[in-house]
Amino acid sequence: MPSDKPNYFELVYQVVGEIPKGRVTSYGAIAHYLGLKSGARMVGYAMNAAHSLPEVPAHRVVNRQGLLTGKHHFATPTLMEELLLADGVKVVNDQVQDFPTRFWDPELELGV
Repeated sequence: MPSDKPNYFELVYQVVGEIPKGRVTSYGAIAHYLGLKSGARMVGYAMNAAHSLPEVPAHRVVNRQGLLTGKHHFATPTLMEELLLADGVKVVNDQVQDFPTRFWDPELELGV
């Protein structure tokens, strides 16, 4: 019997879809928001699978230090940075600049 409940990847994609242009969040922040405190790796798996879904802005998800650790899953080595730049996010040496200001916390922004 099919379930009407969304699967974990779909829940991740819903959260990622809410990240505004010019902001980024982390794998861990998404996992924490969804109730999986140590589920950052699962969020990473979801992001890796999202590249065929243009409506999911996977480029806006970085590690907890603002590093572009998922960049090798994009079509080219520079595409994640290019997409962030198009969003107005500056990146230097694979590091989001002004990360604390750019950080979007789903718990604060979406509520619990």
